[in-house]
Amino acid sequence: MNVLAIGGTGFIGKYVALLLIEQGHRVAVVHRGSTTAGIPTDVHHIVGNRDALADLQDVTKFKPTVVLDVICYTGLQAQELMNVFRGVAVRVVALSSADVYRNYDGFRGKGTAPPDPVPLSEGAPLRETLYPYRGYGLPLDWADDYDKILVERIVMSDTDLPGTVLRLPAIYGPRDKQNRVGAYLERMSAEQRVLMTREQAAWRWTRGYVEDVAAAIVLAVVDDRATGRIYNVGDESALTEREWVGEIGKAIGWTGEVFQASEDLPEHHRQPFDFRYELMTDTKRIREELGYKELVGRKEGLRRTVEW
Repeated sequence: MNVLAIGGTGFIGKYVALLLIEQGHRVAVVHRGSTTAGIPTDVHHIVGNRDALADLQDVTKFKPTVVLDVICYTGLQAQELMNVFRGVAVRVVALSSADVYRNYDGFRGKGTAPPDPVPLSEGAPLRETLYPYRGYGLPLDWADDYDKILVERIVMSDTDLPGTVLRLPAIYGPRDKQNRVGAYLERMSAEQRVLMTREQAAWRWTRGYVEDVAAAIVLAVVDDRATGRIYNVGDESALTEREWVGEIGKAIGWTGEVFQASEDLPEHHRQPFDFRYELMTDTKRIREELGYKELVGRKEGLRRTVEW
């Protein structure tokens, strides 16, 4: 199979490329030329701007069977993706996020609906507002137009080019630019207590180690049964925030404690979120339909992340 990965050299993409090559597939990656470390030498590189796919003749010359878009953030990007590969590829796989769910609006204090029960299945209510980061001044070209809901609608509604959508969890691992584990490590190294409110301590968010998430993506790329399907991806069980911090502590031999405060926290410990709205997702569908299982697992994944 020929697999074209758009944005396939970053945090997640390189593991996807490695697994596909190991399985004997022919792989090409579209990227800007700034990050290629760890990419197998037999991957075909197409250097260019993902916002100008129509200008990159090599993407169609490669004759992809499946196109994987790792970095599709806006409706405009999704529309160009489908326009360029309609009549060329057999299927498109787009990476989405659990931020499409209505609980994400509530978590950020933007929603009015009561919390939806967890775990959130693929059919759980989606956000009632679009463009979650518009107006926040984030230093990203696409921030004001970002919305995975629009990406999903476009990819899944094309009658001539079938799609698959993967809603990813909070991903951790070496080279995580969002520093999801490192932020707690810094607090542990500075003091013997990690403070949080009772609500935050009980809050759950589905996570996934980067290589395990990559394995799920590869399954959805190579298995035709994923056609027309949406899948939540992540660990089978979601830890509470207190449990998550405890697991990080075990990985470094930390002897401190996670302290649940019943009153207001010091300002530098406060979080501007409503922890009644959990982001725990149900990942049974991809396990039952495609046979997904973690390759590494949480314990080893944390060990590797902490070591990095």
